[in-house]
Amino acid sequence: MAAQSLQIPTSASKVLNHRRNFSSATPVTYLSVGVPSRRSKTLTLRAVLSEKSSPTAPPIATGIGCFTKSPDGYLYCDDVRVQEVIEAVDRSPFYLYSKAQITRNFEAYRESLQGLRSIIGYAIKANNNLKILEHLRELGSGAVLVSGNELRLAIRAGFDPTRCIFNGNGKLLEDLVLAAKEGVFVNIDSEFDLENIVAAARLTGKVVRVLLRINPDVDPQVHPYVATGNKNSKFGIQNEKLQWFLDAIRSYQPDIKLVGAHCHLGSTITKVDIFRDAAILMVDYIDQIRSQGFELEYLNIGGGLGIDYYHAGAVLPSPMDLINTVRELVHSRDLNLIIEPGRSIIANTCCFVNRVTGVKSNGTKNFIVVDGSMAELIRPSLYGAYQHIELVSPPPLMLKFLPSMLLVLCVSLRTS
Repeated sequence: MAAQSLQIPTSASKVLNHRRNFSSATPVTYLSVGVPSRRSKTLTLRAVLSEKSSPTAPPIATGIGCFTKSPDGYLYCDDVRVQEVIEAVDRSPFYLYSKAQITRNFEAYRESLQGLRSIIGYAIKANNNLKILEHLRELGSGAVLVSGNELRLAIRAGFDPTRCIFNGNGKLLEDLVLAAKEGVFVNIDSEFDLENIVAAARLTGKVVRVLLRINPDVDPQVHPYVATGNKNSKFGIQNEKLQWFLDAIRSYQPDIKLVGAHCHLGSTITKVDIFRDAAILMVDYIDQIRSQGFELEYLNIGGGLGIDYYHAGAVLPSPMDLINTVRELVHSRDLNLIIEPGRSIIANTCCFVNRVTGVKSNGTKNFIVVDGSMAELIRPSLYGAYQHIELVSPPPLMLKFLPSMLLVLCVSLRTS
């Protein structure tokens, strides 16, 4: 079998050379790994690449996405035993991804959008690993950006700028100038944001395609830290100011061209009726705006599907469930639909692999100490997010061997 060498930058600008020749003849699915190393050394991992399933993999007893636990107690990512990856990596902790699962997740969205003119805008804030971005771009994804650095990263990854959407209420003029040069969609979030977008258009001599981000005042019933579509959110304009923005946009033509309307409900949506309710409100706004002579082509509804964080077999809506709630509305207004999935594309493709370094006690409580920290995984400390933990290998027979156990956290990292 032929092996390929892949360069995988991490958040610390480290590079992982991805190349392993397993002793067995078992073909395995490609795995992308990022290593949050604290030293400036090139780390080496070796992996065989194949799209074939393993004929010798053990029978599976339990599974979570691409992660499965065999009856003998070993954790697998696709057909690869995570233990073997640990033995091949220079050090831990590290991130481990399944390319095949990323592909399956993206294809579920693409299938759900059949018959609609659409853009799947992957939310880069969910995970900005360059190799993951390049793979999604190859699959045909667009990108949703919330900073100038994400815009630059999208350009580096080769995304088509005309399929990229620049969100955020604090966009800088220098970043808007780059967006204008590249032809990126830009969402108007406030009065000063509109002024900066116009300034960028004039500095570059480009007509900027803009969408008006409207706050629909819909309760997404998600964690308050990731709710963006209710009235008290800092995002979007209030509907009572809609006319003022339309008049201002008209006065700035032809520097900018209003081509659509946008809203974002918040992350981890588990009830698709909320998505439908927002779409009903948004097409009403589109009707109002079109009645004043604006040629709106796009409806952009942001807010990603929730995931089963607790791995308890929760029944969650699928991409098809989500899109079916708005399909007829989009058809009825002859609109292009833009969606902004993030964690629902990446979350169940990834694990964060740690090694137990020791066990200590304060007299009343025991602590298992690992080599990972909140520097690599901030969500649990930031807002009490649950993080699922699995053993990579069978537990030792006696507690005194606990420091040799290996733990894996089976949920994607860097999700917003």
